[in-house]
Amino acid sequence: MSESNVAIRVEGLGKQYHVDSVREPYQTIRDAVARGVRDAARTFTRSSAKRGDDLFWALRDVSFEVERGTALGIVGRNGAGKSTLLRILSRITTPTTGRAVLSRSTSPLLSVGTGFHPELSGRDNVFLNGSVLGMSGRYIRSKFDEIVAFAEVERFIDTPIKHYSSGMQMRLGFAVAAFLEAEILLIDEVLAVGDAAFQKKCLAKIDDVAHHGRTVLFVSHYMAAVSQMCTKAIWLDRGELRLSGDTAHVIESYLADSAMGSGERTWGGADAAQPGNDRVRLRAVRIRNASGRASDTLDVAKPFTVEVEYEVRQLLPYAMIYFTLRTGDGVAVLTSVDAYDGLVGERGREPGIWVSRCTVMGNFLNEGAYYLDVTGAHPMVEYFFQEDAALSFTMEQTGSVIGVFPNEWPGVVCPALPWSIDRIGTTAQSQAS
Repeated sequence: MSESNVAIRVEGLGKQYHVDSVREPYQTIRDAVARGVRDAARTFTRSSAKRGDDLFWALRDVSFEVERGTALGIVGRNGAGKSTLLRILSRITTPTTGRAVLSRSTSPLLSVGTGFHPELSGRDNVFLNGSVLGMSGRYIRSKFDEIVAFAEVERFIDTPIKHYSSGMQMRLGFAVAAFLEAEILLIDEVLAVGDAAFQKKCLAKIDDVAHHGRTVLFVSHYMAAVSQMCTKAIWLDRGELRLSGDTAHVIESYLADSAMGSGERTWGGADAAQPGNDRVRLRAVRIRNASGRASDTLDVAKPFTVEVEYEVRQLLPYAMIYFTLRTGDGVAVLTSVDAYDGLVGERGREPGIWVSRCTVMGNFLNEGAYYLDVTGAHPMVEYFFQEDAALSFTMEQTGSVIGVFPNEWPGVVCPALPWSIDRIGTTAQSQAS
């Protein structure tokens, strides 16, 4: 790749923290901004006093290049170092080793929601955030109405940001950034922002940016979105670069490695090993076949059950446990939520061990490999846990009608839909016979 065509060059990048400075295994950039300066100071002042086993490498020896105009997806499990990488590229934090070189013609980078002041109104913060990101006052004024409308916060635009929900702040931050004329755009888990309609609008805007020659780095747990938006991808695993290349190949390798193949996955009793927080901890995920046994190989014609076991540690007035089934290339086949049927109701979920189960009908999924993402959340408020590719399983046919089809049965699903076959008349030839 010629030097003039490189938008980002990362060489031997590493970031080291002290173990006691690491809170949750995953943070978005916005979660980390307020802590960036303090963490850097703490790392500097204590570096000589701490033992080697107190150190934690969030990134280690990561190197890659991004060509101008490329949309690069960054995938990996929680704690893989994705947001740490974006924090370094955003100049929020400094690397411990190596360097990241960005093209000189690059405008200030975006980390959604940075630059907001809690005491200022949404209106003031649009101008403040826009200035931080390189917009002129005249340009901000010309785009102000579009920014506010995009964020869907018209009613609260003159309210101090400190009274906004985290989702409202993120929507406004993204809206400001969506109209920024920058050469490089860093997007950190935008799909965790807002409802489905707003997420779709965000993706459409990112897609528009990516197709107009600007460089985009896109972090997301949603593989279908990465597949749609990005031509190239990198896979981070425990702070190291596992793979880079075409998006489809990287996603396929990541999902295959991340998934467990036994039909059952359990997490140990230690909090550090269990996904979740002080309110909810994930204990196990299982795929049970029609006979009730955990299995990673299922019959197309028979039903199976998805089982999620979790520990509630504080009364949850409202919560949803849900899963998404995805194909091998990350396409979402279906999502199902345990709250739809009113099984818990207004009483919420009291402390204890809970199991949420969902049965998927037979003759629904086609043959092939599938991955199961599992999430626990209070929508628009808090994620308790989010496990991508928690399990993998394979659908196989054992004598159903698709087994006699001359070619591969087309489609993701193959439901046994009702048909009727009736003779509705006769012909002269049939009468003669």
